[in-house]
Amino acid sequence: QLQASGGGLVQAGGSLSLSCAASGRIFSSHAMGWFRQAPGQGRKFVAAMDWSGGRTKYADSVTGRFTISRDKGKNTVYLQMNSLKPEDTAVYYCARRTGSPYVTGEGDYEYWGQGTLVTVSS
Repeated sequence: QLQASGGGLVQAGGSLSLSCAASGRIFSSHAMGWFRQAPGQGRKFVAAMDWSGGRTKYADSVTGRFTISRDKGKNTVYLQMNSLKPEDTAVYYCARRTGSPYVTGEGDYEYWGQGTLVTVSS
């Protein structure tokens, strides 16, 4: 089970940190990703990293502002979001896949947590 938390209301330019705790084991073959779904839109890739070596991939829209990281001991993946913009407003989901973190399709992720809402006011 994946449990996302940390969402909330923040002003533009502010920061938030999301967490995704996994209740089961995460293996070195897994990649952990973050997706988001804005109102009226589909779910879109945000960031991902592999559990073993820490390779990362980011959507162009968040590169330089968001950072994905992991704590193996806590079985948790994080998404640090800085310089937030109103267009970052969305429900954020964490997900797990087996394989490369460079794959960004929603359908390529096998296991999903519930979302956490991030609202950025202008």
